[in-house]
Amino acid sequence: MSAIITSEVAASAAVEQDPIGLLQQEIRAHRDEFAQLKYVPRDFMAKLKKVGVFRAGTPKCFGGSGISPSEFLKLIERISEADGSVGWVASFGSASVYLAALPKATQAKMYATSPDLVFAGGLFPIQPATQTPGGWMVNGTWKFASGCKGADLLGVGIGAAVPGQVGSKPRTAVFTPDKVDIIDNWDVMGLTGTGSHDLRVIQQYVEDEWTFIRGGEPMIDEPLYRYPSIAYAAQVLGVVNLGIARAALDEIITMAGGRVAITGAPKLADRSYVRIEVAKSEAMLRSAQAFLYDTTDSVWQSILAGNAVTPEQVAILRLTAVEVARIGSQVVQNMFGLAGTTAIYSRHPLQRYLRDAAVVKQHAFLGEGIYDGAGAVTLGVPPIPGFL
Repeated sequence: MSAIITSEVAASAAVEQDPIGLLQQEIRAHRDEFAQLKYVPRDFMAKLKKVGVFRAGTPKCFGGSGISPSEFLKLIERISEADGSVGWVASFGSASVYLAALPKATQAKMYATSPDLVFAGGLFPIQPATQTPGGWMVNGTWKFASGCKGADLLGVGIGAAVPGQVGSKPRTAVFTPDKVDIIDNWDVMGLTGTGSHDLRVIQQYVEDEWTFIRGGEPMIDEPLYRYPSIAYAAQVLGVVNLGIARAALDEIITMAGGRVAITGAPKLADRSYVRIEVAKSEAMLRSAQAFLYDTTDSVWQSILAGNAVTPEQVAILRLTAVEVARIGSQVVQNMFGLAGTTAIYSRHPLQRYLRDAAVVKQHAFLGEGIYDGAGAVTLGVPPIPGFL
């Protein structure tokens, strides 16, 4: 008995020394609340700030943590184990990579109070804006502004009123939340807690210095801003499904040692097909993790060595994102199938994992077209527009 108590105390002490483990516990305790609210409230966003989520993309010269892409991806993966919606919102801690394209003086103003800046954007559909001397007059409505209710700054996608006046990459106008209306219309099957509402701006002026080209030339000379920004934006979303998949696997492992089925069938752990599927899914998940992190670290080390990023590296990074999203979703489906009728009840955790993983995979950055782009680069033909 004393050995068991000692083991439990040691496990408890280990969790206390792991701030992300403690955060996971808090997330699990509140995830139903977030789903009901349809967003992660500001008081919990403060907890994400506390563990460094929203300074990960901040330039080191303004107090950023300077963690590598892999370190940030692993952080989002762990948060997503506790809840996909919170992981999705946390993933936008990488959004400051985009903001590095703002003038350096503007960035200094942004980070003057704190490096822990929450930026959310409803960037599409691109809305025409009227260019005026020194700025833009903005009107329009934009979709999918994940985390907007907890954001310190909000961005919207604009283009010139005259076609062809702006390049192919969209321009983003940055506003304080008081200048933007949030249209509370997030009503979806999964990732319900992300608060990905529409944004509306009515006749608001924004100075040029508060606009930037998304994926444009960064004004900060630090390694993180040489990492491909669009590929990174896809990776931080795709990795959410690795966390969800791990949660689904753990759920089946917990269930496997439980009671015999009501039909009299053996418990899950005593069924060979369950053992085989769990092992296969574990291998799939670990292979996807290795692909993501090995590729990310390889490109990162190349950047640190002073090398320019190649189209082939961009393509393989984008391939990692779509592949981990796909594999994660497949693992969740596999685990849902193993659970049988137990998982059909609406409050069963596997219901949440199934819905969340399916929605992750629907994102435009993680669709089938990305395989086409990656394959085109591999075969030496022009990829789909915007892929690189």
